[in-house]
Amino acid sequence: CMVGQIIRIMVIGFTPKNTSGRNTKEQVADVVNQTGIYSVVRHPLYLGNFFMWLGVAMISQNIAFIVIFALAFWIFYERIMYAEEQFLTRRFGAVYAAWAERVPAFIPRFHGWVSSPAEFSFRNILKRESVGFFNVFLVFWIFSAALNWIKKQSFETNDPWFVALIAVTILTLIIYVIRKNTNLLTVEGR
Repeated sequence: CMVGQIIRIMVIGFTPKNTSGRNTKEQVADVVNQTGIYSVVRHPLYLGNFFMWLGVAMISQNIAFIVIFALAFWIFYERIMYAEEQFLTRRFGAVYAAWAERVPAFIPRFHGWVSSPAEFSFRNILKRESVGFFNVFLVFWIFSAALNWIKKQSFETNDPWFVALIAVTILTLIIYVIRKNTNLLTVEGR
């Protein structure tokens, strides 16, 4: 899960506004990201999501479940990636086509790394990734609590995942209040 979160942090920390986001109503892109992690893989956010959810699937310690997860992930995200690529092809034409020709869709090719001209923005990560980070701890605590219940028929408040979840919940709520009531996490151009 943490590998996936680190990948997502690399994306969010360096990318400009109106790219690499949670676009739920329509596709949005002002530029084709071609630097940083986008210089080695075209869909780094989905690669990050894959590793985050793979970590959850691995908790089962069941190879069949992990394989089914990977196939389900691919079926779901392949359609999303295809739609995004069609949008980018229409919007940016030859610029997008040339980049897509050089950079693989999902499995990174590290020898093509081009550093991002943008400065890394920790504030942007706090603003956009705190809920995702919380969700990782929530899912791990749910699995831990379920295992404790199965083994002992009880919930343990001294469970390390429970303690971590409480700490991350408090931090996430603080970040939420700051994000909604101040401009402290607003970064120009992000």
